[in-house]
Amino acid sequence: MSAIAVSVGPLALPTPLVLLLICTLVAASTGWFAGRRQKIRIGASLTDMLLLGGLAGRIAFVATWFEQYRSALSTILDIRDGGFTPWVAVIAAVLVALWQGWRRAALRVPLALGLLAGSVIWFAVPTLLRLDTDPQLSALERISFVDLRGTPSSLTSLAHGRPLVVNLWATWCPPCRREMPVLAAAQQRTPGVVFAFVNQGENDATVRNFLALNQPGLANVLLDPGKELGQHLDSMALPTTLFYDAHGRLVATHLGALSLASLAAKVEQIDPPDRVSKGAAAR
Repeated sequence: MSAIAVSVGPLALPTPLVLLLICTLVAASTGWFAGRRQKIRIGASLTDMLLLGGLAGRIAFVATWFEQYRSALSTILDIRDGGFTPWVAVIAAVLVALWQGWRRAALRVPLALGLLAGSVIWFAVPTLLRLDTDPQLSALERISFVDLRGTPSSLTSLAHGRPLVVNLWATWCPPCRREMPVLAAAQQRTPGVVFAFVNQGENDATVRNFLALNQPGLANVLLDPGKELGQHLDSMALPTTLFYDAHGRLVATHLGALSLASLAAKVEQIDPPDRVSKGAAAR
């Protein structure tokens, strides 16, 4: 499975974000090379595209899932939940590029070439990374866990042909604790989706004490004392959440704490619309 996160010193950044930064750098370098004789630089135009595209994508996401944000409006500003509508962001960024090119004719060729180079990297790199990887749930079958009763378990046996949400967490992780009520509520609200909470690197006594003290009401708590799942994902950052559809295909991932809106949006990707609605997710 391709890495969910890229470690930069003590920080873990989502792979799509790192890839976006790389594409932007490639686009800026290509644009500079194409426009060097006219001393044309496209860095400012790329920055405008990223900022306005990101703003438009965020506004569209918040508008779509406003019921989930209504109870905590301040979370609208917390973009760490990953709540963006990609196609809106892309359209807005393209419109900014067209506007920039219309205003400055000399910018058109360098900007077009830069965007072409960045787009090639965006589509080529994930394809290359997946050549020797398997995003299927069945790829995790060899990793065994135990539940709090000491009974061996696996993610495939838990899913049993149903959509599956896998949350990697630890008791010492503040974002894990912060998102736990959101995940616990979703587990109760969407019985057609299986939620599994795989603790990373802690013993059963530590996990039991934490659950008894905080009473999050979680089902399917599993222990992974050797952190095998995190190692398999090439990401030791917590929390990490995986979303598998009923066919065992990895549909989405999330690094960091989930908000009610970002969780509902991703669950909707793996659960048929006739079983999950925005209105139901808000209750």
